Amino acid sequence: MNTINDWKNVDTAFDLDKPIFDFASSSGRAQWNWRHAVEGVVILGGIGSGKTSGSARCLALKFLLAKIGGLVLTAKADEKEQWEEYCRLTGRTKDLIILEPGGNERFNFMQYESTHGSGQKATDNLIDVLKVAIEAGEQQDAGRSDDQFWKIALDSLITNSIDLCKLAYGEVTVPLLYDVVQSIPRGNKVAQAEEYGKVYNQAFDLARLNIVHKIDAYFATLPTDRQAYISSGQGGDEYELELMDAIPEVRTLKYIDQFFYGFINLSEKTRSVIDFNLSGFLYPFLREPFYSLFCKGNSTLTPEDCLRGKIILINVPVKQYDRVGRNIQILVKYIFQRAMERRNVSVNAKPVFLWADEAQTFIHPRDSEFQATARSSRVATVYISQNTSNIYALMGGGHSGEHRVNSLLGTFGSKLFHANSDIGTLNYGSALIGDAYFEDGSESTTMSDQYSQTKGRSWKFDRAVRPEDIVKLKTGGPLNQFIVEAYLHRQGDPLVKGRNYMRVAFDQRYQP
Repeated sequence: MNTINDWKNVDTAFDLDKPIFDFASSSGRAQWNWRHAVEGVVILGGIGSGKTSGSARCLALKFLLAKIGGLVLTAKADEKEQWEEYCRLTGRTKDLIILEPGGNERFNFMQYESTHGSGQKATDNLIDVLKVAIEAGEQQDAGRSDDQFWKIALDSLITNSIDLCKLAYGEVTVPLLYDVVQSIPRGNKVAQAEEYGKVYNQAFDLARLNIVHKIDAYFATLPTDRQAYISSGQGGDEYELELMDAIPEVRTLKYIDQFFYGFINLSEKTRSVIDFNLSGFLYPFLREPFYSLFCKGNSTLTPEDCLRGKIILINVPVKQYDRVGRNIQILVKYIFQRAMERRNVSVNAKPVFLWADEAQTFIHPRDSEFQATARSSRVATVYISQNTSNIYALMGGGHSGEHRVNSLLGTFGSKLFHANSDIGTLNYGSALIGDAYFEDGSESTTMSDQYSQTKGRSWKFDRAVRPEDIVKLKTGGPLNQFIVEAYLHRQGDPLVKGRNYMRVAFDQRYQP
């Protein structure tokens, strides 16, 4: 078994210019290498186009043969068996880690994020992860709102609730965070039963007590005359500012108190919208099977395992677990992306991959930002979807949604266009490949008293690949000798004869 140091020794020599595919066409040959892979690839193809059984399968097998690790998200129930077969074919069965209900693996995400950084940094990690996952879910459920009030209010609730848990208990867990949020008093329910608000009040009292102990310890370090001056009641405001500088928790608790005072007195409707976004996201984690998978005990896996060649597959497919399965995988995906951005590629240079079929399901607001620098993190992102319309639909629609989709797609260096019947995807692929000059021949014949014939040649500027050319691509199966075709577009490096595109083919029968 390889040790961590063994992997480091191997990874530092990884050659990004090593080819993955060597394509041949009537125009010439072209190579697609690891440098291209870590710039990201989007695979688009309609139902039955062969994208999964053709290009995606071949690419997955190539990744596994290279002994790299990665994260696999699942939208469909059969993807687990699919990847088990890929790993069997490439001798990687022992490297496959499946996180699924009823399994032996666990990933306590709050515990994991709390260990990356100390103090405020660890708190900020948790806040950022929850904000991104919740925002992605809201965006896909009902379209993204342009009203910044709701976003700022939710961010503030997450931040102050996590800070309160940390001040009171020195940690934050999903059950604790949920109970605190659910028990925040309401302004119109002051005379409620004693039990209402118990968890919140206990947390606040404990946080205040912990800080009082810190203040007492600080006070004991002051000179005697200074202690006497403060005890006399003089310099109160001055001493408060001094405490906030000397003990950061004093400042934190002050602003927590101010926030919740205002939050408690919000109107019932406004308050319900804000706290339901957070508590509604957390609630599924309190129930099985997700509590055992993501909240209970210590983690048996971490994203860093992918740097040591492990393939982590999250088997909570969206088709089976719906919204909860999607939200969980978006959360894990973002944690993975953050972990890969922290890696030191000068020590461990081997690429890792991020794989998502039905990728539109797992897109979150930070994807464009991550993908823009994925090359330096050496993450080969592979997003597979039927068409661009699916992505538009799940990113809010309208002009702002269109800009977000174009921004995301623009960060991927390679795009594969398989047979499709979606007009938007066909026009996008054709326009992306661009225009070229073609020789247009013309001929005319006149039959009258005298016979005459005229021939001419002219140049016409037109799309290099027409939308109807993409429709006609081979889709595999016996009728096509199991050959699947696609147009490959590369930004930057020309593929063949100065062109950034070529028609490529994949064999569904490919065996490593």
